Amino acid sequence: MTASTLRIAADVGGTFTDVAMIRGDKSIATRKVSSTPDDYSRGVVRGIVELLEVEGLSAEEVGEVLHASTVATNTILEGKGARTALLTTAGFRDILEMRRVRVPRLYDPLYRKPPALVPRRWRFEVEERMDHRGNVLTALDETTVHRALDAVAAEGIEAIAVCLLHSYANPAHERRIGEIIRERFPAMFVSLSVDILPEIREYERSSTTAINSYIGPPVRGYLNALAERLHAAGLPRQFFMMHSAGGILDARTVMERPAQIVECGPAAGALGASKVMGRAGEGDAISFDMGGTTAKAALIENGRLVTTDDYEVGGGISLSSRLAKGGGYALKLPVIDISEVGAGGGSIVWIDRAGGLKVGPQSAGSVPGPACYGQGGDRPTVTDANVVLGYLNPQALAGGSVPIDAGLSRAVLARDVAEPLGLDLDAAAFGVHELITNVMTRGVKSVTTYRGRDPREFTMIAFGGNGGVHSVSLARALGVRRVVVPPGSGVFSALGLLYADVETSASAAFLCPLEKLTTDLLAPRFAELVARASHEIGRSTEELQIERRADFRYAGQAFELTLPFEESAALSAGDLTAVRDRFEDEHERLYGYRLARNAVELVTLRVTARLAGAGQVVSDYRPAQGGEARPDRMVHFGPAFGGRVATRVVDRAALAGGPKQGPLIVEEYDGTTVVPPDCRAALDPLGNIVIDLPDPAQETRP
Repeated sequence: MTASTLRIAADVGGTFTDVAMIRGDKSIATRKVSSTPDDYSRGVVRGIVELLEVEGLSAEEVGEVLHASTVATNTILEGKGARTALLTTAGFRDILEMRRVRVPRLYDPLYRKPPALVPRRWRFEVEERMDHRGNVLTALDETTVHRALDAVAAEGIEAIAVCLLHSYANPAHERRIGEIIRERFPAMFVSLSVDILPEIREYERSSTTAINSYIGPPVRGYLNALAERLHAAGLPRQFFMMHSAGGILDARTVMERPAQIVECGPAAGALGASKVMGRAGEGDAISFDMGGTTAKAALIENGRLVTTDDYEVGGGISLSSRLAKGGGYALKLPVIDISEVGAGGGSIVWIDRAGGLKVGPQSAGSVPGPACYGQGGDRPTVTDANVVLGYLNPQALAGGSVPIDAGLSRAVLARDVAEPLGLDLDAAAFGVHELITNVMTRGVKSVTTYRGRDPREFTMIAFGGNGGVHSVSLARALGVRRVVVPPGSGVFSALGLLYADVETSASAAFLCPLEKLTTDLLAPRFAELVARASHEIGRSTEELQIERRADFRYAGQAFELTLPFEESAALSAGDLTAVRDRFEDEHERLYGYRLARNAVELVTLRVTARLAGAGQVVSDYRPAQGGEARPDRMVHFGPAFGGRVATRVVDRAALAGGPKQGPLIVEEYDGTTVVPPDCRAALDPLGNIVIDLPDPAQETRP
């Protein structure tokens, strides 16, 4: 294989770092290594080098490295970002505190919102003012800017965010402040809202710009360290990152706008899921990704991932649902509509002061890890419960590279759960399994039920190190009838990177009543966005696939709907009527009503530019020698199945040749799939494990 064809991808999770490549025969090669929280780049390079050694390849044969990481997300969730200052228009210092007028926990009198990423003492006002049309009401007083920067110097600030009122309509004042900052602090990480999010809505714009600066220095430091480690190992110093909307960009571009990679790891898995399900002929699917720290869900409709630009990160759940908002930090950038909850194999099991069983969101991570890893973890986790139940191999995981001590799992679960609650060990372990299922249903409902979709109408595709273990239980709770577990499921986010195209997005405020819209108004603004996106990718417009969209709303509404909007050569009255009809149809589908007498207006224009063909097609399944005999295990599937059941343990290849009745445990190098007694599993022509659940209407189980 030549350097021009070998692409290798690495995805960092809270517990494991996954590496994948597609061989010359289009088959998958994977490697799983423990993540290295002290320096995640060390685990990435170690995983790549180990995979190359196993495959008999050299670093010189690698032409391209692709990467996804949780470093941006974790920086926010752990509160470990840069010391960040915010410069804003006089009178708007507290916008990060005020947020939206929403309380996510209406009946919780003790609820406290997460603290602002920029403390009040580091938020500085400057004298200036624009109106919403971009007219200067108050000229910029540069004296107030320098006064604020004097305070910045005294406080040891590491990054600055600048967000002025209505700068999306006229960026002159923000641009000048940016020049002053760079003159005084050439090494300072600076984010201007006109570069990050030139759109209306002051809180969303301020929050997104603050996030970009808050995570900027840590992300830049991490990416520079990774580039140096790759170079030292003989690998390409230049590499590509997945961004939250499912495309890939040069890491050097990401360093300027790191906010666009906050959800890059989950995005890679969701993108891979859409590619696999499309090839399998399943246009409507729920993507379920469960790793060691979190569980993620996304929706695929008509073969396309549902995307959004109205997202929240932090606050216990990262999501974009309009019905469950206000608890996190607004991130108004294009993202795949992914809901993420703190539920993974490493999630710690505990009992609250009222005697209630709880799981997560705290995680044992990779260090010390679950108790069964024998690395010092002394608290029970979901993985320990799965070992006790018999779902996971009691000797080792990941092809023997992760030894398992089942006795430690039994000991900590008995001490911290079974004995305090007066339960036998199996009941305690299965209680943990059911509880984590309930936690994860919240994540799936955020992208289905909360958006007017019935999960029973979708197939679930499950991946991640723990996706195959918990997928059937989750599907049963949601009424889903079929689960698909793809090849390489345990390292699937890394595979998703290999399937991605080079892609970027651009947006701009454009407030205009629909009935007054003309091609002369629209075409130049779209052309500007296309040129900006083309410049970022570094290719001519003719080489790119361009998608145009716009945000619409009824006049007076406080929210918008994003719809495709390809401008025609001339916008006739009939064209505008068709646009309105599409908006009202979608509004009625989501909210159950339309306002026929209300005017409709555009708010924002959006462009996505894609260099198609950069990614690889979904690889073929090439099984290793399959069907080898493995010892059966006694597995506990819950009281409905009468306690422990003798269960066959097989590999994926053993499912070929027709459906097999459960109970089954499918063990592979990168993951485990659990098939309960009342389910059937088969291997489709693409190598996917297809699990069919019984019809809930015909179930006799309690």
